[in-house]
Amino acid sequence: MGEAALRLTVAELSAFLDAAFPTAARATLGEVESLALNRLRMRLDPLPAMARPGGIVSGPTLMTLADVAAYGVIAAHHGPEAMAVTNALSISFLRACRFEPIVADAHLMKLGRRLATVDVRIWQGVEDRLVAQATVGYALP
Repeated sequence: MGEAALRLTVAELSAFLDAAFPTAARATLGEVESLALNRLRMRLDPLPAMARPGGIVSGPTLMTLADVAAYGVIAAHHGPEAMAVTNALSISFLRACRFEPIVADAHLMKLGRRLATVDVRIWQGVEDRLVAQATVGYALP
């Protein structure tokens, strides 16, 4: 694809995500906070339904946030193509995730014609104290 370039603004990406996912699910998927070349930041305010025993945010919630952040940074650079699909997701849970705002920083590592790879770092409060780290692969149409 050549040099990476942004093809969507924050507002356009947010509108694309709103259209790509069911309305009822959007509140559970996070909101775009910022977008730059090869980078996307999303924020999720956890809901009570996201709890797991022990009063922490569930692993599936963090996996979903990582996946949506990866999808978003790819769409922002590849263009609004709803048929891009996850082909790999590896996540390490590094510490308990409390019920407070969660931030996902997605870094586009490689954007090819058919595959994309994204590093997603999930944190709360302090960026260098990660809650989880994921590597997400996407197959592009």
